[in-house]
Amino acid sequence: MKTKITLFSAIFLLMISMSFAQKKDKKSQSIIAGKTSISKYHSRADLDNMPKGELLVLYIERIEVIVNILPNIAFATKPGVTMESLGIPETKENKKALEENIEASGEYFESTIEFQKKILPYSDTSDLIAAILFYEETLKSLHTYDDFKTN
Repeated sequence: MKTKITLFSAIFLLMISMSFAQKKDKKSQSIIAGKTSISKYHSRADLDNMPKGELLVLYIERIEVIVNILPNIAFATKPGVTMESLGIPETKENKKALEENIEASGEYFESTIEFQKKILPYSDTSDLIAAILFYEETLKSLHTYDDFKTN
């Protein structure tokens, strides 16, 4: 009887300690978070035929992708790249720095969009089209980023 009580106590304590143990198999967070691609590239003729409201939506979408990718191109140009996959130690400090960076990018994007929604409708349509085309060319150039690397 005493053996059963001891065995059940040991199992109970083991279960309790396992429930409080920290889980270390958390999946690594991607360095690039958020929207990372656009659905379509446009020609000037396409954009010339769109109403200003649609142009504003396209402009904001392109800003979002650029804000999510460009600050991190030294690490990655596509989502899914993690500190672990780059060989960066996943220390508490590094994880915190990545989380803070992602949070700051989100806050920056939100404040930029808030400003853009208020002020951008006053922009000249031709300037808006030029900006969209410029942003799209910038995004296209990300496909050739690896050409600049030397290995």
